[in-house]
Amino acid sequence: MIVWEKNSLDYRERIFEYLYAFNPLAADKTDAIIESKVENLMQQPLMGVEKEGLPGRFLIIPEVSMIVLYFLKENTIHVLRVLHQKQKFPDHN
Repeated sequence: MIVWEKNSLDYRERIFEYLYAFNPLAADKTDAIIESKVENLMQQPLMGVEKEGLPGRFLIIPEVSMIVLYFLKENTIHVLRVLHQKQKFPDHN
């Protein structure tokens, strides 16, 4: 099962809205690619890379320059964040 945590949905929505203002088709395509790649984690949950000192795994989606941060708990994939590859992570706010 895949659980999109509230923050991850908020980030995903912000990305969609930002792209939609410039190109609605690109926004739809980007969101569909993100969803499809995350769904692939059901078959290969360890596909994302681990980064030393950071929790969870990072699914890199080069087609749309996005990264999805997630973690596994038993048979559930928890999506924590979606961000553009040029965004700084973790945030220091």
